[in-house]
Amino acid sequence: MKTTRKCRALLAVGLNLVALFFSTTAFITTYWCEGTQKVPKPNCNKVTKLNCINLNGSGAVNSSNSNLPQYSWDTGDDKFFFRYFHTGIWYSCEENINGIGEECRNFIDLAPASERSVLWLALISEVLYIVLLVVGFSLMCLELFHSSNMIDGLKLNAFAAVFTVLSGLLGMVAHVMYTQVFQVTVSLGPEDWRPHSWDYGWSFCLAWGSFTCCMAASVTTLNSYTKTVIEFRHKRKLYEQSLREEQMFIDHEAINYFRERSLQSISSSVEVFADPITHTSKSLMQGTSMDLSEIPEVLGEDQC
Repeated sequence: MKTTRKCRALLAVGLNLVALFFSTTAFITTYWCEGTQKVPKPNCNKVTKLNCINLNGSGAVNSSNSNLPQYSWDTGDDKFFFRYFHTGIWYSCEENINGIGEECRNFIDLAPASERSVLWLALISEVLYIVLLVVGFSLMCLELFHSSNMIDGLKLNAFAAVFTVLSGLLGMVAHVMYTQVFQVTVSLGPEDWRPHSWDYGWSFCLAWGSFTCCMAASVTTLNSYTKTVIEFRHKRKLYEQSLREEQMFIDHEAINYFRERSLQSISSSVEVFADPITHTSKSLMQGTSMDLSEIPEVLGEDQC
């Protein structure tokens, strides 16, 4: 029983640790959603020579001939640049057109005003999700390493299961709210940010993977608690049943003992009372026989 219970506790601790690692990684990264943004290409100049519109076949605009018409052979999608972007809970980063690297903006500022309160709730829920995961992990470790009493272990197990379930629910709410905010921002966000195409990134997968591991840890902890309680009650029932059978056996032996003693005492008393009566009857019979033998002699003498 102890080995099985310890294995279940180790499994719950491992799942909780994986959930904590995934959630923390997803929280601090910016790859919840990623895709491309369709932005107009800037005019080519001395600084920007790639991903730009080349006017009149030159690399820069001729300022002396600014009154002359400028021609561009780029048509359709060639006038636009599809830059890569990725967005997290805190920041949204886009590829820098004019240079190397990325430009990041606060995602809370990009979200519509009507959705900022929901985004803040998602952020608070995500923080509470991580905090409750830490609390559940600490309680599981206490149960595993510092609990020698079964009752204390069951209490720690129950509290760990409750905190883990609450953390999983908060994580699910946070992920759903963030998804809603992002979809609304795609439609109503700033023009220079709206994605042309997008999909969920690996941070988003880590977030939901963390939720899955969290719920698996809570189910394992509850299962361990339930099995321990059932085994404890079953052993207690067997112990009480054995005590009851032993008590019945003792009572039966006592009844037989006193019954035999009472029968022996009754038989002995009967024998004691039967002996004097037998003796008296014998003596009377002897006396009667003697007197009868003597009677003829007396009668004979009298007759003579």
